[in-house]
Amino acid sequence: MTACALSARSGDASAIDRFVRCTQPDVWRFTAHLVDVESADDLTQETYLRALRSLPSFAGRSSARTWLLAIARRVVVDRFRMAAARPRTADTFDWQMVMEHRQPLGLPGFEEGIALDELLHQLADPRREAFVLTQLLGLPYAEAAELIGCPVGTVRSRVARAREDLLALLRAAEAAGAGVGTGAGDGIAADPPMGTADSAVGAVGAVGAGSAGGRR
Repeated sequence: MTACALSARSGDASAIDRFVRCTQPDVWRFTAHLVDVESADDLTQETYLRALRSLPSFAGRSSARTWLLAIARRVVVDRFRMAAARPRTADTFDWQMVMEHRQPLGLPGFEEGIALDELLHQLADPRREAFVLTQLLGLPYAEAAELIGCPVGTVRSRVARAREDLLALLRAAEAAGAGVGTGAGDGIAADPPMGTADSAVGAVGAVGAGSAGGRR
């Protein structure tokens, strides 16, 4: 991916096309998880507009994926700041504004379906971001830390806490004998298939086991 970005710096159309094609799914998923599906297309387009303008100066000191997702993160921040007509007084991610404007997310094709997806959006936002980057998009912890702007240990802690929160939420839903996301206005069927919570618990456990390996 980084080699593809370096090849695209000269403006070669085929290299740019390859770069966009191999990175677009990650950018779309990242923006959709942080905001909502309805906004993801526009946010992804804006990310690439900015990225292609900056591509000639990309030196490959970080991976192309980290560089591109950092741009996507900045696009999300700027979108909310513009909508709120607030001055840009800080260079940190304003999670409160994201939560004020974000709509419920129901990404099609999420690994264990709607149940886990709904639970993911009940996580504290920094934990969700760390979980999405490392466990769903597959970034190494070091790359996620570089993108977020925090120590690697902080990313590991947020992911561990996110996993604990997900398991607790899933088990609580199972104990209550009700599907996840069945409240009014959720847009989710009131009676999800039996076993959804069990499947999601297994999925979170599998993610936890996998993260102990090469991704670190």
